[in-house]
Amino acid sequence: MASGPIAFEDYARHDGLALSAGVRKGDFSALELVETAIARLEAVNPKINAVAVPIFEAARQRAAGPISGPFGGVPFLMKDLNQGMKGVRLTNGSRAFADNVCSEDSESARRFSAAGLITIASTTSPEFGLTVTTESLLFGKTRNPWNLDRIAGGSSGGSAALCAAGVVPLAHATDGGGSIRVPASCCGLFGLKVSRGRTPVGMGRTEGWNGLGVSHAVTRSVRDSAALLDATHGPEAGSRTVAQPPKGTFLGALERPAKRLRIALQRNAFTGAEPHPHVLAAVEAAAKLCADLGHEIVEDLPLFDAQAVRRALMILISAHTAATVDQRAQALGRPIRDDEIEPVTAAIVENGRQLKATDMVEADLICMQAAEAIGRFLETHDAILSATNADPPPLLGTLSLDIDPRQNGLAVGRFSPYTALYNQTGHPAMSVPLGWSQDGLPIGVMFAGRLGDEETLLALAGQLETAKPWFDRLPPL
Repeated sequence: MASGPIAFEDYARHDGLALSAGVRKGDFSALELVETAIARLEAVNPKINAVAVPIFEAARQRAAGPISGPFGGVPFLMKDLNQGMKGVRLTNGSRAFADNVCSEDSESARRFSAAGLITIASTTSPEFGLTVTTESLLFGKTRNPWNLDRIAGGSSGGSAALCAAGVVPLAHATDGGGSIRVPASCCGLFGLKVSRGRTPVGMGRTEGWNGLGVSHAVTRSVRDSAALLDATHGPEAGSRTVAQPPKGTFLGALERPAKRLRIALQRNAFTGAEPHPHVLAAVEAAAKLCADLGHEIVEDLPLFDAQAVRRALMILISAHTAATVDQRAQALGRPIRDDEIEPVTAAIVENGRQLKATDMVEADLICMQAAEAIGRFLETHDAILSATNADPPPLLGTLSLDIDPRQNGLAVGRFSPYTALYNQTGHPAMSVPLGWSQDGLPIGVMFAGRLGDEETLLALAGQLETAKPWFDRLPPL
């Protein structure tokens, strides 16, 4: 069998499960798929700048050998943040980690490999995943493939940009405040933030940002997300939080008869902020679509102190960022220089160093109180429907970490007031690519569900994908 690339048009019309089935049937080889993915990456990356570290030769070597698993032979991308691969640089988007090389695979990397995925590169992230755009002084600006002047979202923007551009059908992503859902919305992908404790999250730790962080993927199809979760979920060694097991399989949830859901419609953010008119139109259109599919839409929302929850988020992130920088300094045996971290990061670190232990305890209590409010609300509702982001993807440079910290804080708060809540409460939430702005930018809508109940969300996503397909839409790169 030939070992060159196949036609991109043939490659791009398959999702990951279909590509793997083609390998098993002999329609094409794993090496052909890898060569096609590399060729596409080399064609589009000069335009979107989403690659952190290419690992082409290792991918080719693996593709030439025997491969099994539900995604056997499928090209894949790994996000350059906290979860590394042996012998590959893991920079966390920071100049302070520019020469950091992993001595072993993370648990996530091992599970992705066992599923048959072949990683061809790592993807860009903003420094420490601290903002909702993927721009860094280490790698530069990652651009949205639908409009190169716009953000791809963050912090998993590199994975989202390359996946949306058709380089791979699915890519690793993490989410500590919206970092799967925000770029999925910006780039027109499906993005599922899983329940706390569902999947491995890092190296040398089993929780990120006091449990805010989770790890999964952005995908072009819903079933790839479900099948990948089947292949990778479950506790890692030392896990202190373990999500309840699924009733069946996550992929099976898409195949079971749909049940009627009671969905709460949220127009404004819990802070009261109003979304952009194009975003609101997408949310209301999604509500109508759900109603047309037989679901009940109700106007009702849980009550909690949204401002206190936002303050708690910044306390937790600030403390962890300060600890990350101090630990890196200890590993290097010298202080981190001012030119090794970005201005907003430096301000967050300074804030973190001024916090007391009691501040962390209070922040954690506030998150638990919000989790109780959401949990009780979801005893009588199956999901909450809202915007993913408050605006269509904004211009590059408006949310980055190299601008005035106060300006960054205000801009991030305006653009992304919806997603972080569910990191703080632990509930699963997904961004579904159902909307478009009037100037052709993707707009995702978000559904949040009961703790541990990704199956209900995935079943709903499968319904929506069938009713309003998005897979065949590719940006005109």
